Amino acid sequence: MQCDLENATIHYEEFGPGRGQGRPIVFLHGWSMDRRVEIPYYEPIFAARGGWRRIYPDLPGMGESRAKRIRNQDDVLAALLAFIDHVLPGERFVLAGTSGGGYLARAITAKRREQVQGLLLRVPAVIADTARRTIPPFEPLVKNQALVDALPEEERLALAEALVQAPAWLEAKRRQFRDLVAPAIAANAPLVAEIRADARRYAVSFDLAQAEKGFDRPTLIIAARQDITVGYRDAWDILESYPRATFAVVDRADHGWPLESPRLLAALVEDWLDRIELSEKGA
Repeated sequence: MQCDLENATIHYEEFGPGRGQGRPIVFLHGWSMDRRVEIPYYEPIFAARGGWRRIYPDLPGMGESRAKRIRNQDDVLAALLAFIDHVLPGERFVLAGTSGGGYLARAITAKRREQVQGLLLRVPAVIADTARRTIPPFEPLVKNQALVDALPEEERLALAEALVQAPAWLEAKRRQFRDLVAPAIAANAPLVAEIRADARRYAVSFDLAQAEKGFDRPTLIIAARQDITVGYRDAWDILESYPRATFAVVDRADHGWPLESPRLLAALVEDWLDRIELSEKGA
């Protein structure tokens, strides 16, 4: 599907009930990724859970989406708000964001607080400026340097920071990088890297930490204990802004989580969806 906006053309996929039916939930992928990274993790959860209309857009300049007049994160946010207004005009909806998509999900929630009925932040980027993030030091949980050294050079570089240097883990990471990450990065417009490289352009212009305070709908925040991209401590710092939040820090998990433990993601998301449905019933 395609949505033509003033500053972007958003391509997206939908699953479940059609327009005007079911509870809408919008999934935002990480920066420089595309919607294909989200779909395999979430769709199995909804296979046995009816009544949800799932919407997966590609962010402007990423995947199949095109950016027309995008200069910074404010412009990306404006495009996503226009997209939501187009596909969900005046409707209440639920929002889920991963990594940089989590940062944008927080910003959308701050701007559309009355419409957002639930929020999921998976390995969220809480602080836009990489230099200001609290990042744990990298240390493999399982070391096997001989195995890593035996990899082809391009894979060795891509997997140099593998948390578990074991055949099954490396094979899963290899497939993830080959099938999802590398194609998504290759499809990015040049401006995606330009915005990401400039902390001033990558951050929204308003005080997001202040704007998000007091969001009282069911929330789920999932951080990875060994995440060296966004860390986990910064996510803890925003917990009090979400009084209805469940907070989980997952061990044996890096920024690619839940590749390692999809069943845990399913359990946490099922509980979050239960809480949203109960909240809608006033329970």
